Amino acid sequence: MSDPGTGNKSSILLIACGALAKEIVQIIRANGWEHVRIQCLPAELHNRPERIPEAVRAKIRQARGAFDRIFVAYADCGTGGLLDKALDEENVPRLPGAHCYQFYAGSKAFDALHAAEAGSFYLTDFLTRHFDRLVVEALGLDRHPELRDQYFGNYRKLVYLAQSRDEELEAKARRAAATLGLEFESRQTGFGELETALVSYAGERVEVAPPAAREA
Repeated sequence: MSDPGTGNKSSILLIACGALAKEIVQIIRANGWEHVRIQCLPAELHNRPERIPEAVRAKIRQARGAFDRIFVAYADCGTGGLLDKALDEENVPRLPGAHCYQFYAGSKAFDALHAAEAGSFYLTDFLTRHFDRLVVEALGLDRHPELRDQYFGNYRKLVYLAQSRDEELEAKARRAAATLGLEFESRQTGFGELETALVSYAGERVEVAPPAAREA
């Protein structure tokens, strides 16, 4: 089946983490992919990663028959392989890697970052925008600032992986580092391997390896 107005291209649904929505929409628009639709799950699921696999599975089953192909714009995201198990059962591929920091930075670059300083806390554009809600308030640091050292005492550095060139966001990331008592480093990543994976799947229609064949 083909989505109306998409010519010969098969219709594709991207089931995505809400933390990636802005960037994915930008990639879709930049490439003029009228055959691609996106449905997002709440970014807050990252606070309960054990719920991600079944939430994604439910979206897949709801979409069956309405699209030619489905792609999941999640990495493993802390599910410990449970997301891959669900996707193997549903025969749906996902983004490569363990988490968004890895595919934004690029696998090799992220490995080098981690090797240089294992005690790093990472922020993306999304997490920087919502730092107060998703980190400070979610961890109760606004009510109990004394908990900071319990949560972040083993960290040394905050690394901001920036998808955009935005001085205001970088300033906010610097404030986040100060709030957590960490050194600050900024790296301009752009969309990294997120864009590469989506272009391969949605643009050139190159089949992506199933989850079990990819890096966990």
